[in-house]
Amino acid sequence: MRGQIEAEGLEGFEIDSAGTGDWHVGNPADPRAIAAATERGVSIGGAARQVRAEDFEEFDLILAMDRSNHADLLMMDGADPSKVRLFRELAGEGELDVPDPYYGGDDGFDEVLDILERGCAVVLAEIRT
Repeated sequence: MRGQIEAEGLEGFEIDSAGTGDWHVGNPADPRAIAAATERGVSIGGAARQVRAEDFEEFDLILAMDRSNHADLLMMDGADPSKVRLFRELAGEGELDVPDPYYGGDDGFDEVLDILERGCAVVLAEIRT
């Protein structure tokens, strides 16, 4: 999403990533995700963090990658259901989950990047209107 925003010369967007669980807090992205993204010219940096109640105040839109995380987000203290959306649904692909490639092969990361690149273009067009 950051790359698409930058490519269009847009300003005023704050993009962040967080998980509903605390399993990987403080860790960098999976090396396989970094490698797959790097091959596409996308830089993945930073460290994992967990969603905070303040996120519902600070962000206009919170995108869940799957239905389980969507449900978890809606149950959090301070959750604003009007801000929480399922990524692929907002991207016009229905109530589908973005698959978790963590336990699969390296090609799973490419599949997820395909979904995210395609979906981010649609989401960006949607939020610009």
